Amino acid sequence: MELGIQATCILILFPYLHSSKVSYEGIYQEQALKDYSYTRYHPMEEIYEWMDKVKNQYQDVVSQHFLGTTYEKRPIYFFKIGEKSDKPKKVIWVDCGIHAREWISPAFCQWFVKEILQNYKTDAKIKRFLQNMDFYVVPVLNIDGYIYTWTTDRLWRKSRSPSPFSNCTSVGTDLNRNFDSAWCCIGGSRNCSSQTFCGSAPGSESESKAVMELVNNKKNDILCFLTIHSYGQLIMTPFGEPGKTASNHDELMEVGQLASRAVEQKHGISYTVGPPSVVLYNYTGSSHDWARDIGIEFSYTFELRDNGTFGFILPEDQIQPTCEEAMAGVTTIVEYVHNKQFGSAAAATVALWSTVLASYLSLLVLVQ
Repeated sequence: MELGIQATCILILFPYLHSSKVSYEGIYQEQALKDYSYTRYHPMEEIYEWMDKVKNQYQDVVSQHFLGTTYEKRPIYFFKIGEKSDKPKKVIWVDCGIHAREWISPAFCQWFVKEILQNYKTDAKIKRFLQNMDFYVVPVLNIDGYIYTWTTDRLWRKSRSPSPFSNCTSVGTDLNRNFDSAWCCIGGSRNCSSQTFCGSAPGSESESKAVMELVNNKKNDILCFLTIHSYGQLIMTPFGEPGKTASNHDELMEVGQLASRAVEQKHGISYTVGPPSVVLYNYTGSSHDWARDIGIEFSYTFELRDNGTFGFILPEDQIQPTCEEAMAGVTTIVEYVHNKQFGSAAAATVALWSTVLASYLSLLVLVQ
């Protein structure tokens, strides 16, 4: 009889003890995010520290991985965010900070990570994302250049590698002209002093090479490739090469328009959708063109605020609204890609387990 009473007490107390544990962990984890300001720009050392804190306090869904090394021997890390699984999962790629002066770009990647981690336990949509997919997030790719914009030249664009040519003393390569997609054909320069210097060969730069190696190895798993830039308020599809069209161009445009509408619903800011050759200018050797070339079905470049009033020097009071609207656009694309891959079956599975859990909790209440 006493054993039965003890068992009943355990059944009654278990959900409360368990929820207290979850609540405590949640508070501890949220504090890691709240201790960091997402409405100001951060130097690289603070971003490194933030990454360490996030990986340590969200070990249930976050792991940090080495992507490569910059020319100046700094480590490039990316977050892998998703529920742990013994089986390979599909991937959404998000990178920021390929151009050093575009500070709002790394700010968005940090915001994106915050939003995912703050909401994955309570937001059914984000929870489904993390169950079925992993997000690979590179907060800053061009770390050397980013640091240089803090110490020396706020408007520096390129990497910090020296010229490969003995007769040129200029420094840096435009990493977004260094990918192996019609490399240096249009919109890139072989002049090492140019802002759009394309490097000595495709993937000649350690930063772009690191992306190409990992993404190429995972290309069969990567559902969507997203790279974040500024400025111009654009959602760009492939390709920057005139006359070249993606086989799924119409679908890319339709999904881009969905994202644009989601962006506009946030703060009334309009983002134009289309290939660079139509909405911006012609250029080749970009990462999102290369990603589509190797078979990643959905590939987009976001150009965040603004339209030139502040340009690359976007004030900190615009970080939050910019990130909120970009988050709406990005998650719209991710949701479409997720649902296309997993269909209604994934949602049905989540609903089934929710029903099972609800039934279990009801039984516990009856026991009580």
